[in-house]
Amino acid sequence: MATSCRNLFGLEQYDGRCEFFGDGPAALPEGLGWFILVGLGAVFACVPTVLIWLDRKFGTLRHDSESFSTAGRSIKAGLTACDVVAKWTWAATLLQSANVAFSFGVSGPFWYAAGATVQVLLFAILAVEIKRKAPTIHTFLEIIRCRWGTTAHVVFTVYGVMTNLIVTAMLILGGSAVIEALSGVSVYAASFLIPAGVVIYTAVGGLKGTVVAEWLNVCVIYITLLIFMFQVYATSEDLGSIASVYVRLRAMEIKYPVADNMGGSYLTMFSKSGIIFGIINIIGNFGTVFVDQAYWQGAIAAKPSATYRGYLLGGLCWFAIPFTFATTMGLGARALDLPITKAEANKGLVPPALAVHLMGKGGAFLMTLQLFMAVTATACAEQMAVATIVAYDLYKPYINPNADGRTMVMLQRFVVVIYAVLSGGIAVVLLKVNVNLSWVYLFMGIVIGSAVFPIAASLTWAKCSATAACVSAVVTTPLAIMTWLITAAKLNDGVLNLDTTGQDYPMLAGNLVALFFSMILCIILSYIWPQDFDWAELRNIPLVESDPNSDPNNFDGDDSPAALNTVVRFTWTVGGALTLLLLIVWPVLALPARVFSQGYFTFWVMVAMIWGIVASAVCMLLPVIEASDVVVAVLRGKRLANSAGSPGSSNRDHQRPGAGVHSGVGSGGGSGVAGSAIAAAARSGGAAAQLKAAAAGAKAGAPPAPPVLQLPVSTRTRV
Repeated sequence: MATSCRNLFGLEQYDGRCEFFGDGPAALPEGLGWFILVGLGAVFACVPTVLIWLDRKFGTLRHDSESFSTAGRSIKAGLTACDVVAKWTWAATLLQSANVAFSFGVSGPFWYAAGATVQVLLFAILAVEIKRKAPTIHTFLEIIRCRWGTTAHVVFTVYGVMTNLIVTAMLILGGSAVIEALSGVSVYAASFLIPAGVVIYTAVGGLKGTVVAEWLNVCVIYITLLIFMFQVYATSEDLGSIASVYVRLRAMEIKYPVADNMGGSYLTMFSKSGIIFGIINIIGNFGTVFVDQAYWQGAIAAKPSATYRGYLLGGLCWFAIPFTFATTMGLGARALDLPITKAEANKGLVPPALAVHLMGKGGAFLMTLQLFMAVTATACAEQMAVATIVAYDLYKPYINPNADGRTMVMLQRFVVVIYAVLSGGIAVVLLKVNVNLSWVYLFMGIVIGSAVFPIAASLTWAKCSATAACVSAVVTTPLAIMTWLITAAKLNDGVLNLDTTGQDYPMLAGNLVALFFSMILCIILSYIWPQDFDWAELRNIPLVESDPNSDPNNFDGDDSPAALNTVVRFTWTVGGALTLLLLIVWPVLALPARVFSQGYFTFWVMVAMIWGIVASAVCMLLPVIEASDVVVAVLRGKRLANSAGSPGSSNRDHQRPGAGVHSGVGSGGGSGVAGSAIAAAARSGGAAAQLKAAAAGAKAGAPPAPPVLQLPVSTRTRV
């Protein structure tokens, strides 16, 4: 329902209006909407494509299938953090977070941000384990296949692809609804054009192309966030200060109190609906991180030392986006008593409404641009994730085991295009049946949550068995769906529709069963039928082409295996401590404030503003600083000297001839004269020479290299 048909604060333009957007003219000309979708889409497709070309020409990006699928396993911490922020900034991050702020008050932004940050912080543990235990993988499903066989591989491939489809559908639902509301562009046309806009640089640049594009998108997202933040809390005539927002929110709670909030206030953490949303948010988002190939490929692409640093830093930087943005846009819209209906809010139209009110067409353009950047940043990652799964978990193991690098790259490019069309079609179907962003966001954990614990255990618990993993996931999913529907029916006299199934308690019940019953069942069955897996087997997962960065023994310093072994405990400790801080300590410390005083609310908003400013600076500047060597090389027109290896790494391969050549059976390891001789023998080609090189390496004490398909180095695919 609308907040009022007569504005509480004398904004006469809203008197008599019971909805904000309605049937009136759009805030932006339709032509500008098409320009954003097509014109800016083309610009932001060309820029990362050019940057990738420059990296290949002057930097150290290789031209082969391994680089296409894994970005050379050489991304540094700053760009890894931006990759995390980009992938985790969905349309819902901006739209749904503001909706819960508009509906529940200050608890909404906090629970959205905290409830979706802890998964990334904890995933940092798995990111380190990838480099320690499975450095040659391209997808997390390769671990499943190596550990548990074909049946488990097929089961979890279904969960993985289903997760990608749900995430992509949410992106398009939110993005297309806002673009239609602000510019009048058909929601169906927008549904196809949004994913189409990222096809070029994803297909051309592969994973490195998506990572570079994500950094550009993140910069735009943070800049627009800061503009809106200062508009609401510093420069706006209608608001313009924290004190003004506070006074107006206190007035709103008198006339329009929040049900189940302490005193009906928007300024309290004592919020029943806020806590329920927080629990659903925490549970549901474990699935969309741990079961989404996009997050695994981000860890695969990172340098060893950048895994835990990038994911911990990325999680903390991402926290600022929903927390700062929703504290700004959601509370600002409520403080102005804008006539936003419940249906409009559930479509994610709270931020666009405030943007239009504050800045007119300029605000509408900024909001559309910010959302377009958020949607395309995640869409390109999802496209690459699905393409990699199809290539390495369907085509190569079951259709063409001898596929070479060129074939794999061409297949991935083809899948990127097909998936862009398919995802647009799925979004149109959901729009036709009137499924909104809020409903899908709450529902997702019910269908994918049961796969979280088995997938996490695949890399952290040696005793977890195939039987336990498959049974716990497959049995729990229908059980969670049944629980969700039964709860909805019981609470609504047997009525089941989008409204009743989208209520808090049915969604909460289904999400709880999905995550926790699966975990309990998997643990019990693993003790009944344990596996006792040898982690060394994961190192036998083959490459398609040689990649020196896939061998941990080629690294030293912070990237060495010894260094990674020491940071495992650190990552567990920091990830666990930050999780405890966000989910327990912070909200508990806010409870004594009860209904916030003006001073406490000022402190709360200042924390959000400072966090947003610092996160913006880190994500915009750190990747540039880390890539300074490539920037200098481009300006000088000279290729970096260490072009044989990975960008900017401390890889010892760059310092001794022939080291790290993983062609055929065995290669580079060793040290000194022995290492050089072994590498030279391996380069000479032929199976006999390679076997002799392997034998020489064994005598010299050289560590075994990751297995590679029998492809001579000279035939490395150029893409």
